[in-house]
Amino acid sequence: MNIKNVVVIGSGTMGSGIAAHLCNANIPVTLLDLKTEISEKARERIHKSRPPLLIDKTKINNINVGNISDNFDVVKNADWIVEAVVERIDVKHQIYEKIFKSRKAGAIVSSNTSSIPIKVLSQNLTDIEKKDFCITHFFNPVRYMGLLEIVKNENNDLNKINQLKEFCETELGKGAIVCNDTPGFLGNRVGVYAMQIAMTEAFKMKLSVEEADAIFGRPMGIPKTGVFGLYDLIGIDLMADVLKSFIKELPETDEFHEVAKEIPLVKKLIETGYTGRKGKGGFYRMNKSGTTKVMEAINLETGVYSPSKKIDIKSDKVDLNGLINRKDEYGEYAWSVISKIIKYASSLVPGITNQFNDIDEAMRLGFNWAKGPFEMLEEIGVQNFFNKVDDFSGNNFLEELNKNKNEDFYGERQKYTNIETLGKVKKTAISLDGNDSAKIYRFQDYNIVEFTTKANALDYDSMDALKKATDKPLIIINESMQFSAGVNLTYTMQFADKNDFKSIEKFIKYFQETCKHLKYSKYPVISAPSGLTLGGGFEVMVQSNFVASHTNIVVGLVETIVGLIPAGGGCKEMLGRWLDTEQAKKDPNFAPLKVFDIIGYGKTATSPVEAEPLKYLRPQDKKIMNRNSLLEVSKKILNENKSFKEPEELVFKLPGESVRGEMNKIIEKLYNKKVILDHGVQVAKELAHVLSGGDTTIDKTLTEDDLFKLELDAFMRLIETKKTQERIKHTLATGKPLVN
Repeated sequence: MNIKNVVVIGSGTMGSGIAAHLCNANIPVTLLDLKTEISEKARERIHKSRPPLLIDKTKINNINVGNISDNFDVVKNADWIVEAVVERIDVKHQIYEKIFKSRKAGAIVSSNTSSIPIKVLSQNLTDIEKKDFCITHFFNPVRYMGLLEIVKNENNDLNKINQLKEFCETELGKGAIVCNDTPGFLGNRVGVYAMQIAMTEAFKMKLSVEEADAIFGRPMGIPKTGVFGLYDLIGIDLMADVLKSFIKELPETDEFHEVAKEIPLVKKLIETGYTGRKGKGGFYRMNKSGTTKVMEAINLETGVYSPSKKIDIKSDKVDLNGLINRKDEYGEYAWSVISKIIKYASSLVPGITNQFNDIDEAMRLGFNWAKGPFEMLEEIGVQNFFNKVDDFSGNNFLEELNKNKNEDFYGERQKYTNIETLGKVKKTAISLDGNDSAKIYRFQDYNIVEFTTKANALDYDSMDALKKATDKPLIIINESMQFSAGVNLTYTMQFADKNDFKSIEKFIKYFQETCKHLKYSKYPVISAPSGLTLGGGFEVMVQSNFVASHTNIVVGLVETIVGLIPAGGGCKEMLGRWLDTEQAKKDPNFAPLKVFDIIGYGKTATSPVEAEPLKYLRPQDKKIMNRNSLLEVSKKILNENKSFKEPEELVFKLPGESVRGEMNKIIEKLYNKKVILDHGVQVAKELAHVLSGGDTTIDKTLTEDDLFKLELDAFMRLIETKKTQERIKHTLATGKPLVN
């Protein structure tokens, strides 16, 4: 489909997000609202947004703004008009009347509604107009959430729907799933039900909010907010409105009615202004105790707040069978929630979609679940599931599965797209090897390494898998939210707490050895990052031969924040890149000072466009809008490099003490301004020692191994200090940096 011009009507959160993402895809877009000033303020919000809605902030002026009274003529030239106004049917009908009077023949018109059916939205349209009208339900924030539900009904021109789907997939990078016109569509129907069943079961079983969130979270492959944390994030009052909409639209026989009943405590929270994070608090609240702030959680029985307790269920991995077979209330809760989600999701096939796989992908892309309901069923095992499950009469999907007991019922993953994704490949690839931290797959004539730890943090086993996988061309890629958040600090601190610094040194040496092995391997190594690519994760990426990066990447070296310096080759590689500039050839101090600034401040980039000026990424590195395409692009790189030869090793000419003097002046200035404190000075001086080349002079040549040694020695000196250990422990406990 040739979409070259788009108009978005409504500049609220969703309209602004859609307009910004069209801008990211270099599609000219006009944003209209009741008044031009409203649209202009929306454009300002887009420009200032954190996390940023724009991949490249300099493109903000590509979003034109106007109002629906004076500037509606722009609709005449639009290939696609997106309505994103308030969820009032009368307002939407008025807008559609204006749009269809003005649009050019064949232009697509869509609504971004999250709940109103097409049959209601299109009831005043002619049959011809209905052919070109559909729902395009983006998820918030539009740039970062992969799911786009395209909702159709019997009136649509299916050819046009499929063309729109292809455009949104290839140009906007979305997981565009076509579904039928049913209440809540695909993602919200199952996602909201899952939230409600997790909540109602917690009330029923008298669990605390912290206990429920600890189970209905990472152990299930669900984001760590859990259910009550997510309720607070969305807004308790907004969730109440969503439930009312479902109750109104769904038949009384639908199981949703049972879990959507009003809960007295929830009603009271809304009435008293406890609507979640946007209000005075919700199921959690931040309360002051003297001069400190204390996170508190509500008691579901009494409604009284008390300091929130951290619940350790002794499991950091997604292990559904281990979870549901626990002989305690947590196991009972997990099974009750998971089994009911599976039963409800399967009851919707084929009503919502003929492909049950689409429900799984909607939960992955729209709710960031690691596994959808049917993948959960697959992991539990068909026989195991039916041995435990209670009544499922009337559920055609489960009744049929119970008859044939087909353990391989799942078939192909990600049927909604023609792209050869990692999810599809893993189904047919040979599982070569692996450990608790990473898996190795062989597919055709190349290997894949997928990290599997929490946030894909790296440890000895991660390095072991990478090293083993270089007997063939290697692609480092995964399906989780993060490529890698860096070295596993918990793993490191376990040794530090025992004063076992030799084990830490051994690990860092092995990390360095592995990264060098990747860089100079006989076969090409490709990293395909998405999400967090920080610290050690960055060092793996930067020492790969090629990079295919998703546009939604957060990349950088952030070790100084926890009182360390990069020691897996990050300092070395950044020096190498900055030394290879015209400025560095004229000024020997230029590269060390530039890298000192970048690493010292722990600078991160939130897109490839931001990463290039920092030299975190190179111009030749591939930048991809659709995360699903990372594997295809990586394979293409392999095919284009059949005659690959490993690069020549870097050598360094660094000024030593002369540039360190300049660095020390910067450190002193920052200290005097109280930007850094005593330990910050020590960390900065260790970084300066490494980046200056240590005890060298400009006429000496240093090798990569020399730089590795400088990094290692500085890292070890810092990790042995109590101040660095305090920083690490504080960050692990709170997620926030400690300035000391």
